[in-house]
Amino acid sequence: MKFSQPAADIFVPGDALPPPAALARTTHLCIAAHQDDIEIMAYHGIAECFDRTDRWFGGVVVTNGSGSPRTGAFAGFTDEQMQAVRRGEQRKAATLGSYGIQLQLAHPSAAVKNPADAAVQADLAAIFAVATPEVVYLHQPADKHDTHVAVFTHVLQALRALPPARRPKRVLGCEVWRDLDWLCDADKVLLDVSARPELAAALVAVFESQIGGGKRYDLATAGRRLANATFHTSHATDQCQAITWAMDLTPLVLDPALAVADYTQALIQRFAADVAGRLAKFG
Repeated sequence: MKFSQPAADIFVPGDALPPPAALARTTHLCIAAHQDDIEIMAYHGIAECFDRTDRWFGGVVVTNGSGSPRTGAFAGFTDEQMQAVRRGEQRKAATLGSYGIQLQLAHPSAAVKNPADAAVQADLAAIFAVATPEVVYLHQPADKHDTHVAVFTHVLQALRALPPARRPKRVLGCEVWRDLDWLCDADKVLLDVSARPELAAALVAVFESQIGGGKRYDLATAGRRLANATFHTSHATDQCQAITWAMDLTPLVLDPALAVADYTQALIQRFAADVAGRLAKFG
């Protein structure tokens, strides 16, 4: 397999299967913007596939990771040094999580934020020419990070370009830079991420360049999942120890004519109507 960027990294941990075969066996695929996004947003898929031979998790990081904030031990690192560190951390996470394959496409963030960038689209097309995952985890369209939304948009284009028979059965938009507890309960997809809490913690802790660099993603990720589980229902005991909320993006893939803005705004409007209706009851 060959991608457009010279620094693109292809890694098959464990059994060292040839990359095309490793990608073809993938049942759960996450395509994310940055190193560590996968471990925050798609732990559900990692846990679903861990220690299985009939399910395989694959990760794709689209950007090169050069723009991350850095303090402490990483304060003096150049962009090139930081890219190398983050690439190594992502490989370590893939090994720890027993991923079937880990791809890092190494595109500059500025290129990814160009909706028409041909190189990004070509790389994604090459991935989906081989991979036929059942479940795809993406950033969600209400995320507040521009690069996350840009990656979501690129992947949606790639999925819509596939013949209907090759499109995934389920596409989920996941929490990173904006959580999804604001969705009405009927619109939420509950992803139980209670399994193997020690693995969940270790995967995020791998990214020392972020944690030691001033961003406590390890604590924040665990806290969000625990909070989601406790605040899920007000009149029942907790049924899960940790929850990640997701948005069902499958309709956007199945119907290429459905505008992303319209789909997302409809969810927001249902939330607004829910709030208005509850307030009206107590006028």
